[in-house]
Amino acid sequence: MNSEILFYLLSGMIVIFSILTVTSRRILRSAVYLLFVLVSTSGLYFMLKYNFLAAVQLTVYAGGIVVLIIFSILLTSHISERAQMAGKFQGIMSAFAAIAGALLTLITIMNFTFTSSSALVVDSDVKSIGRALISYNENGYALPFEVVSVLLLAAMIGAIIVARKESISEKLQRKNAAQDKH
Repeated sequence: MNSEILFYLLSGMIVIFSILTVTSRRILRSAVYLLFVLVSTSGLYFMLKYNFLAAVQLTVYAGGIVVLIIFSILLTSHISERAQMAGKFQGIMSAFAAIAGALLTLITIMNFTFTSSSALVVDSDVKSIGRALISYNENGYALPFEVVSVLLLAAMIGAIIVARKESISEKLQRKNAAQDKH
């Protein structure tokens, strides 16, 4: 009974903070809401007794990635800035994309044949998990980690370029304003 209440509490937190993450107009608040989503997700992993995955979720995502995002926000933008509201067309297309993604997820879940967990035998000791993380074989995870690291690097470079363009345009505006005064 208590585990069901905890599950619904964590699931509700994930849903609410996910919505707040994508709808908040303040980018720093969105990053904090994302932190709550990631911590709640690690709580679900702890409930499933996936302690290693929960620890990775907390240290890598909630600890490392969110701190990196917050530092990027603080270094590249003004905290008091508010994001612009999306136009009508963007809102409609976003809603369409969200509905299509939800339908695709539901169709995939409904068509998947779930097997009993007792039939699935997986080594869950730290040594086998470590080997899987650095392996390029069929059950290896080295390639996905490399792809994610390249994606994060591209996102950081993009954020720096966007911030730099804004600062260059701000300098030009100040220069033009100063020339207009004289």
